[in-house]
Amino acid sequence: MGPRYVRGTDGQGRSDYVSGMTRSAIAKEETLIGWLSQQQRVAIGFSGGVDSAYLAAVTMEALGRDNSLAIIGRSESLAGREEDHAAEVARAIGIPIVEIQTGELSDPRYAANPTNRCYFCKNVLWLTLRPVARTHGFETLVDGTNADDLSDYRPGGRAALEQGVQSPLAEVGLTKGEIRDRTHARGLPWWDRPSSPCLASRLPYGTAVTPDRLRRVEVAEAALRDLGITGNLRVRHHGELGRVELDRDMLARWSDGTAFESLVTAVQGAGFEKVELDARGFRSGSLNVLEANAGAALSGH
Repeated sequence: MGPRYVRGTDGQGRSDYVSGMTRSAIAKEETLIGWLSQQQRVAIGFSGGVDSAYLAAVTMEALGRDNSLAIIGRSESLAGREEDHAAEVARAIGIPIVEIQTGELSDPRYAANPTNRCYFCKNVLWLTLRPVARTHGFETLVDGTNADDLSDYRPGGRAALEQGVQSPLAEVGLTKGEIRDRTHARGLPWWDRPSSPCLASRLPYGTAVTPDRLRRVEVAEAALRDLGITGNLRVRHHGELGRVELDRDMLARWSDGTAFESLVTAVQGAGFEKVELDARGFRSGSLNVLEANAGAALSGH
C-alpha cells in the first residue's frame, strides 16, 4: 500500500496544492517504504510515541501484519500511563504486540544516573528485545529515532548501533515535523502528542535513580494531567522540591489563584514538600541545573 497524499489549499482556492514540507515528507516516506520492503520482516522497539507509532503504521502498510511486530518494554522507568498508551496505539494500528519487562534499574551503572545514563538503559533494552525478536522470527530490529535526533545528545543511540538496531526514519531523513505531518495525513489522533521521555530524565544527573523517586515524579505528573494540563509537562525532582515545567502558553492559566493552589496541592500529594512553577516554561534538558534565581519560579509550600 503506497503513501497517502494530503492535499490542502494554497490560499487561492487551488485544492490540489501540496505544501513543500508535505511533498518532501511524501518522498522520504516512499524511500522508507522501499527500505522496509527490502527487509521483508521488521520488529520495532515500540514506545507508542509519535515516531515509533508512525514507523509501525508504515511498516504495517508495507509488509502486512504477519511480517510486522511491535515489542513494548515495560519498566519502572516509564510511566504506567505511557506504557498503556503504547499498547493502545499498537492495537489501533493493528500491529501484533509482544510486551516484556526490562530491568535497567538492576544495572548499577544506570541507577547511578551518570550523564550517559541512557546508554546503559538502551543497552539493557536492546539486549532484552533482540532475543525476543529472533524468537518470533525477526532479524531486523528497528527504533523510532528520527533525523532531528541525530543532532541531539543521545548516548542511547550508541547502544542501539552496538546491538545492530537500525533507525530507518533517521536513515531516510524524516524529521519530527515531517513525521507529525505524515501521521496527521493518516488521520491518526496522536499526531501532535508531546514527547514523554523516561521518568529518569526528571532527575538531575548524579541523583540515583530509585523506584521511589520515579514513582514520585509519575504520581505528580499524573495528578497534573488529571487537573487538565496538556502539552509538554515535566516535574523535575530536586529532593524535597518538585519543579514544574509547562508550555509557556499554559503558564498564565496555572501561575495564579486557585489554579496555582491546585497545582501545588497535586504535586505535594505525590510527596514533594516544596513546589515551584518555572516561569520560563518547559525547556528540554533543563534537569541538570537547579537555578538559584528565585525570580525565575513561583513557589508554593
